[in-house]
Amino acid sequence: MPRHEAHRALSRSLEDLARAQREAYTQIAREVGCPRAGLGILRILDRTGSRTIGDLAVLGRVDISVTSRQVSTLSDAGLVEREVTDEDRRARTVRLTAAGRDLVTRADAALDGLVDDIFAAWSVEELSAAAAQISRVGAAVAAYDRPRTTSRM
Repeated sequence: MPRHEAHRALSRSLEDLARAQREAYTQIAREVGCPRAGLGILRILDRTGSRTIGDLAVLGRVDISVTSRQVSTLSDAGLVEREVTDEDRRARTVRLTAAGRDLVTRADAALDGLVDDIFAAWSVEELSAAAAQISRVGAAVAAYDRPRTTSRM
């Protein structure tokens, strides 16, 4: 297979995986009563601890205004709290509340069950190999710093 065809095949596979992952997360978010995008923020906070909204935007790979709106929604629902940092009184960090941690625990359990069902026929070795390859692809994409172009009118 020529390299450009392999690139296209990889791109199509990633698109298919992204759609399937989005559908699975939507299903789980519905089960636990949380918007899909909000669930992503909660899981990031669970994994990394308190973060600024800017950090969450970078980690979630979305615009800071989108993250700010999502954090407001999560705060209104009692799932996160915003705190002023001692080091810089102008900066605010976001942290999980007990309710937020509980929701992440329930979402993780639902995700574990879903993944267990989907990959029931796969061996531990196959799962580990797939995880390693997907991590490698994700790292390559994340590391790529594409030059930005400006539009000229």
